[in-house]
Amino acid sequence: MKKTWLEIRIPVPAAGIDLVCGELMELGCEGITVEERPLDTFVPPDPDEILAEEQVIKAYFPAGEDTSSLCRAIQERLEELRPFVPGLVAALPAAFPVRTEDWAQNWKQHFQAVRIGRRLVIKPTWEDFNPEPDDVIVQLDPGMAFGTGTHGTTRLCLEALAALFEGEHPPRRVLDVGTGSGILAIAAAALGADRVLACDIEEEACRTARANAELNGVEERIEVTGEPLEGLEGGFDLVLANILAEENIRLASELISRLNSGGALILSGILQEKEPAVVEAFAAYPLSSPHITHLEEWSCLLYHKGV
Repeated sequence: MKKTWLEIRIPVPAAGIDLVCGELMELGCEGITVEERPLDTFVPPDPDEILAEEQVIKAYFPAGEDTSSLCRAIQERLEELRPFVPGLVAALPAAFPVRTEDWAQNWKQHFQAVRIGRRLVIKPTWEDFNPEPDDVIVQLDPGMAFGTGTHGTTRLCLEALAALFEGEHPPRRVLDVGTGSGILAIAAAALGADRVLACDIEEEACRTARANAELNGVEERIEVTGEPLEGLEGGFDLVLANILAEENIRLASELISRLNSGGALILSGILQEKEPAVVEAFAAYPLSSPHITHLEEWSCLLYHKGV
């Protein structure tokens, strides 16, 4: 039986993508695509900058909803967000009926298998792939949580992560802060980590991460929690934080305090223009000089904690 959905189209300034997506999820949205942009975008709201770039969010709700009421509810949420997203217009959104296969195709065009380093392959569940004998395959359905391996920040983290597991002392205990879809946590477990703690303050992200861990058969080694970083244990060989530059800076002491001596710290979600501020903030801690990699407009910083 073919299911019909309501597709709600909303033009949004790039800096407001994450905030608007969160509001749509709360209203019962069951899937989101962002036109001309991968789903795991990390464009931070900047109160001092108005971004001219505009994206079109396509949000999918089950058919049968009261369309007029739903559109009015979305408009109210947009109005509430206007003070936080410069350029956001709280217009009554348009709604269009679509079939399941149309929605599925809209998702699939954005995600294809990608090889990271020598062994790691990230692939969507719907794509066939012929692995090499030594390949480690991570299958992913992003759901409504960001993180597919296609975005620059995620790709940089995966490359740094894969390289650590190729090293002489691969990490055994891993903390993934802001796990999203769970892609980094799952990759760490698939590459051989004994225990991974994945945290995210978004409930939907936690649900998606748990489902993706089960899909990949690593759920016994991954604990997903909604607890904030401040309430988590320490003693990790690797800490991952693919979050915004401002959050990396704010959480610096919390991130480092949970890292074992000699352990690795991977920071991303950092626009290159904000890289100096992050480097300066972490210079006060007992860390090695960062190994910095770039992709598109993004930076990834790899540190090691002093013994």
